[in-house]
Amino acid sequence: MTTTAPLLFVRTPMLDVAYETHGPEDGEPVILLHGFPYDPRGYDAIAPALAERGCRVLVPYLRGYGPTRFINDQVMRSGQQAALAQDLLDFMDALSIPQATLAGYDWGGRAACIVAALWPERVRGLVTGDGYNIQDIAGSLKPRQPETEHRLWYQFYFHTQRGVDGLTANRRALCELLWTLWSPSWAEGPGLYGQTAPSFDNPDFVEVVVHSYRHRFMYAPGDPALEAIEQALALQPPISVPTISLCGADDGVGPAPVEDDDVEHFNCVYRREVLAGVGHNIPQEAPAATLAAICELLDRT
Repeated sequence: MTTTAPLLFVRTPMLDVAYETHGPEDGEPVILLHGFPYDPRGYDAIAPALAERGCRVLVPYLRGYGPTRFINDQVMRSGQQAALAQDLLDFMDALSIPQATLAGYDWGGRAACIVAALWPERVRGLVTGDGYNIQDIAGSLKPRQPETEHRLWYQFYFHTQRGVDGLTANRRALCELLWTLWSPSWAEGPGLYGQTAPSFDNPDFVEVVVHSYRHRFMYAPGDPALEAIEQALALQPPISVPTISLCGADDGVGPAPVEDDDVEHFNCVYRREVLAGVGHNIPQEAPAATLAAICELLDRT
């Protein structure tokens, strides 16, 4: 199922952001954020249901994806975490949204977590895929256990010129492989991939993706304009807005641990739910659970 929502654009200081919208203009704002390598199709079973509830639902394409474009050829194609968060703030400002409920996973979950941590007055509630997604860049070079390291092969691949060339030449095939590896229990995934794959044809996709995975390991400098945000994130700030963490038990990037390693980062009403049979693409694999979590926060707050 693909959405029939209209595709709109809004200009921010950095981007012409493409986004899909559902529900009434004066409804309670809910922003749904995708990750890598995904796009708004991940929320096709969720956004219409929220609209029926009366919410104003906005599903943007992140920088480097789909029809979203940089407005200046000279702007750094950064994929760092601060850039994703600034994009989200700019998107809200451009649409005159003072506060919203946020839901995101992977890159989108990182943007949502950062805005919730640093600008809590802008966030009514947070549904985050896989907990506290703010990167600890200073600690990134410390080796992990081998069973964890081998799952990060694609990140190490992107650190090399071979990886840049490989992603450029084989972006659809490579991302399809990641879908398969990261969601091994998702029977419908292979049949749905073709709906999302065109979003990776964005001319900035490769540069944004490569920078994202190099910056987080300190192998590439960040955008100087975002350094103040990165310094704030280096302190690993707590999140103080009502939060639900959804974790996939079969996540091929890293299965959810039994114990909640992230609870210390949440200074708020918080709960964690591990979803059996679910991989990395949480909203598309478990739309009912994702929708229920968002509605729980809307009812709570």
